[in-house]
Amino acid sequence: MLHPELSSEVAVALANGEPVVAMESTIFSNLGLPSPFNEEALRRCIVAVRAGGAVPAVTAVLDGVARLGIDESEHPRILGVARKVAERDLAVAVGQAWEFGATTVSASVALAAAAGVHVFATGGIGGVHRGAELTGDISADLDALAHQPVITVCAGAKAFLDLSRTLEYLETVGVPVLGWRHDWFPAFYTRSSGLRVAHRVEAADEVAAIFASRSRAQSGILLTAPIPEADELDASVLDGLLQQALDDCVAAGVTGAAVTPFVLARISQATAGRSIPANLALAENNARVAAEVAVAIARGARSRAS
Repeated sequence: MLHPELSSEVAVALANGEPVVAMESTIFSNLGLPSPFNEEALRRCIVAVRAGGAVPAVTAVLDGVARLGIDESEHPRILGVARKVAERDLAVAVGQAWEFGATTVSASVALAAAAGVHVFATGGIGGVHRGAELTGDISADLDALAHQPVITVCAGAKAFLDLSRTLEYLETVGVPVLGWRHDWFPAFYTRSSGLRVAHRVEAADEVAAIFASRSRAQSGILLTAPIPEADELDASVLDGLLQQALDDCVAAGVTGAAVTPFVLARISQATAGRSIPANLALAENNARVAAEVAVAIARGARSRAS
């Protein structure tokens, strides 16, 4: 079994029962936000986690070693050129000693769970793609949520996915979907997809209590935190842009894992870069909420132990 190498800070925090928040590295690499915004995203997310009283733990594969927690001196490597690593690719990235494998949601959740970290912050999860009834294209993120004991904090799923079927899939595999002080499933750049979440929560202690009471020990929870209101994009404009980007995908023959970066790049171009500040804001907000939840879980664990 694969066990990530911990940074000294993360190792000490876990040994002392202190809160830790895992984060993926894809968003910070060349596969995510363009430079210099990827560096700004890394800084803002780390600051948000620390301000909330938790320890940030970026996941990655570096020189063939799966890592949980990246020292500041190694940040330039996380900002560089990467190969994408989903959970299925972790063993390959280690076995073939990849120089830098940027971890997606599924890989990051797997590494977090292997180390005993129960909270993970990301931008948006993958899900059921439009037309999946023909292509079978369903993100591995959903399987990871169903089989790893981790709370994933996100701004919903990527807006170009089939969000209704994504929620149906999560219900089928038994993943509770919670709305952080919000009744609607977010759609990444917008606060609402028009689809209700099953349960609304108001506080981190509620989330911690739900996590402690789940019926399956090896399953997770999806906590959706909508993008801050001041930073969301206009939904009516975005819908048209998304459809055009998806049409361009088909015309260009783009499929599978290449769809997400292709569509996000087209949206950034079409919005004259306005999607980038939105992406930064939602990632930072998710990190902030994740820190609150991690602190509540650590507090609950100490209380049960005393």
